[in-house]
Amino acid sequence: MPTVDRNRLDEAASPYLEQHADNPVNWQPWDDEALAAAREQDVPVFLSIGYSACHWCHVMEEESFEDPEVAELLNGSFVPIKVDREERPDIDSLYITVCQLVRGQAGWPLSVFLTPDGEPFYVGTYFPKEARRGQPGFLQLLRDIRENWTDPEERGEIEERAAQWAAAARGELEEVPDAPGEPPDAEFLDAAASSALRAADREHGGFGRDQKFPQPGRLHVLLRAHDRTGREDYRSVATETLDAMANRGLYDHLGGGFHRYCTDRSWTVPHFEKMLYDNAEIPRAFLAGYQVTGDERYATVVRETFAFLDRELRHPDGGFYATLDARSPPLDGRAGEAAEVEEGAFYAWSPDEVAAALEGHGGHDALDADLVRERFGVTEPGDFEAGLSVLTRAASVPELATAFDLDETAVRERLDAATTTLRAAREERPRPRRDEKVLAGWNGLAVAALAEGALVLGDDRWADLATDALEFIHERLWDPDADLDGVETDAGGPTGRLQRRWKDGDAGIEGYLEDYAFLGRGALACYEATGDVEHLAFALDLARCIEAAFWDADRGTLYFTPAGGESLVARPQELGDSSTPSSAGVAARLLADLDGFVPHDRFRDVAEGVVSTHASTLESNPLKHPTLTLAADDIAVEPLELTIAGDLPDAWRETLARTYLPGRLLARRPGTAAALGGWLDELGLAGAPPVWAGREARDGGPTVYACRSRTCSPPTDDLGEALEWAADLAPGSQGTPDGER
Repeated sequence: MPTVDRNRLDEAASPYLEQHADNPVNWQPWDDEALAAAREQDVPVFLSIGYSACHWCHVMEEESFEDPEVAELLNGSFVPIKVDREERPDIDSLYITVCQLVRGQAGWPLSVFLTPDGEPFYVGTYFPKEARRGQPGFLQLLRDIRENWTDPEERGEIEERAAQWAAAARGELEEVPDAPGEPPDAEFLDAAASSALRAADREHGGFGRDQKFPQPGRLHVLLRAHDRTGREDYRSVATETLDAMANRGLYDHLGGGFHRYCTDRSWTVPHFEKMLYDNAEIPRAFLAGYQVTGDERYATVVRETFAFLDRELRHPDGGFYATLDARSPPLDGRAGEAAEVEEGAFYAWSPDEVAAALEGHGGHDALDADLVRERFGVTEPGDFEAGLSVLTRAASVPELATAFDLDETAVRERLDAATTTLRAAREERPRPRRDEKVLAGWNGLAVAALAEGALVLGDDRWADLATDALEFIHERLWDPDADLDGVETDAGGPTGRLQRRWKDGDAGIEGYLEDYAFLGRGALACYEATGDVEHLAFALDLARCIEAAFWDADRGTLYFTPAGGESLVARPQELGDSSTPSSAGVAARLLADLDGFVPHDRFRDVAEGVVSTHASTLESNPLKHPTLTLAADDIAVEPLELTIAGDLPDAWRETLARTYLPGRLLARRPGTAAALGGWLDELGLAGAPPVWAGREARDGGPTVYACRSRTCSPPTDDLGEALEWAADLAPGSQGTPDGER
């Protein structure tokens, strides 16, 4: 009989699971041995899903999972299983969907009771050990479920409920409409942006009236729709949100980078964890905002966030770690309640702490402290726990100049020097814990952002970081000679296989759609930024895997798990954006972009198939599906292709940097047919694909070919001329088709 008489998490690579290895609960990883034990002992599974930076996961551990009484009950009557949602998003997607269906909301820690066959029958999130403020106590809940499980009548009701919930999960996650619809046309983008406009908080920025989450996909929809239609309110909602995210508590004003979300409407107090995916996707929205508006503040935020990634989340060999925790050890000298503060302890300040830090590091007077406190809103009552303040841009430089009777140059100089000192002082504080697993998909998001940043900001440092991270994943998590669950490509050879997680030399977990799609997008972006064909080859390899293992032609959809992967209660799709963009949407956009690089139409067929299958879903709720909405728009309007034969001149780079061209594909190639032959050998192609065919450099210099809607400009050595030609074919003419600021 399988044994669960000890905690097996000491064998785990996940830092989150390792955190629970010393609990008295006999935690098991999600594997065949644990599930077989539940079946053979005929006991329920208690499944706890969380992640290392999750605040309430820590709280539930301290209250319950470190408690001997709770552990005795869990160990004696259940098989307790711990799952890191960042490692196993398929399991998380399944059971969090059940929680949303049953309770109307969900989050982490996710607490689920399952039959031995994995069907859920009781679900919730955080439970206190003892009942409190209307929440059931976890200890009593365990006793009640143990009693009901052993009562034949109650057991029957449990199993009936579990079967119903499992069927509901399959219906929500796995099923597709009976017949595909007409794919949305070019007008749909305006309808989607109008939905975002109606949901916008015009007073504080962002969306919603309670907590504020970054919604970068919605911002891309709004900015693209503004460009298409010229509607100024679309641009205004986007910039109001960007301003709120840049100036309020979501942003780390000392160290750069973004926290997960804000707990209040005004973007003041965040949950302080820093996730790699947020610090990839949010900068992409700021890059678009920078191109549309020319606001240098947006470019600065991107640079500071990229510097944060390099400084605090980068593995020495190039990949990026997953997260920084929200919590850190309390600071010495914080009296009373403040001594107990852990979440945000690294980031929050009191007025006295600001003065002491500036005074203690020399060269600053009382005026500097006053300026910093006014600038960042550090007050005596505070806006956070125990009288501490979260740093925000509470006062502008002109306002400070007026208030302190200084000229603006002096204010800026004092603030710059004092902020540098404050940053150095903060580095002496106990630091938040870092989750040092490297995830393929999340690295793909970072790679794409950095590569795009290199083009928009005109700085090759970011391209170097992007390619280093891409090569890190390629070397450690990609096996080009492996079959993905036995699936073969059209050429009859192996598909290659991508694993999801690397940590301390250990690679594991079969990659999901998000890993292939996000990394494919990153590889394509690296090719666009550098002109290196190896990155394009990797993007094509990943795209072939998406088609071979995740596309279901009969149902016309992309699934999140590969064909032949582990069988769960349901095989999920990921159509909507959540904390990360929709993997189906990113995959559809990637395949549409790569269509011109292959001698067949299957990539485009997949992209169009996904959009057609889910057309009614998109049209009924575009706000929930912004990435898939952008994919539908890409297919409807066929974005601009710029084939550049030869080197990319600096003047052309500057034009591309300042020009907003949503969905633009930069198809770089060597200038001569002879040099292109080496590229074709690298890609395994017998002839030039459509995006390159017949498009050599003319007159000995770099040449650009602009194509839109299957119509191409004459070859020219003037990029501005090519863009003007393309603007005449762009859908809509009221906006800023040339994108010039």
